Amino acid sequence: MEEIVDIIRVATRSKPTLVAGAIAASVRQTNEASVQAMGPMAVNQAMKAIAVACSYLEVDGLAIVCVPSFIEVPVDGGKRTALRFHVEPR
Repeated sequence: MEEIVDIIRVATRSKPTLVAGAIAASVRQTNEASVQAMGPMAVNQAMKAIAVACSYLEVDGLAIVCVPSFIEVPVDGGKRTALRFHVEPR
């Protein structure tokens, strides 16, 4: 049975260490994480979180890679572009 990976949504005010914990937990449990951010400050927080998650997972002997992609997200009846980062072990 295939597990569904939850999307970890990052906002401007998200704390990178808390997001990093969620990323590390997802990678440990499902072997991947999906991180989504919209706007430059949220993307900045997401990237910091991914960097911190690297150090969290290093303790377990895991190295991760991050693959970014653009996605369209419905917002208030319209669509906005967001970034989604697929994180998985190297």
